[in-house]
Amino acid sequence: MRSAFLKTIQNIKMSIPIVIAVLMLVNLINPLIQKYYPQIFTGNYFIDPFLGAVAGTVSFGIPIASYITGGELLEEGVSLIAVTAFIISWSTVYFIILPLEISFLGKRFAIWRNALNFVSSIVIAILTIITLKLFV
Repeated sequence: MRSAFLKTIQNIKMSIPIVIAVLMLVNLINPLIQKYYPQIFTGNYFIDPFLGAVAGTVSFGIPIASYITGGELLEEGVSLIAVTAFIISWSTVYFIILPLEISFLGKRFAIWRNALNFVSSIVIAILTIITLKLFV
């Protein structure tokens, strides 16, 4: 029991510099990227979910911030399918912190988890729009 506790403390000490570096990098990059989002999206229902998922993947933050950003994108005229993929990938795909995730969960698991979540964000966005068109 004691050795597990000491190992946990050692892992936390080792991860603190990585976490601080990632957070500093994200706080520098996110505002620069977000102002270009309305210009990236084409209005194409085949390309926009992919672009939305990519934009959400490179962004990082708490999910409530993605809802606010998504609302702003909708006001700028970005399609709902792109915003849906953006919000889902923002909340589930953490490309920015992949090195930290690999160090804790292993390379194979971290890469598979992020890849599956990326693809799922596109599929869910498409299914959401299809569902809305059927019932609304």
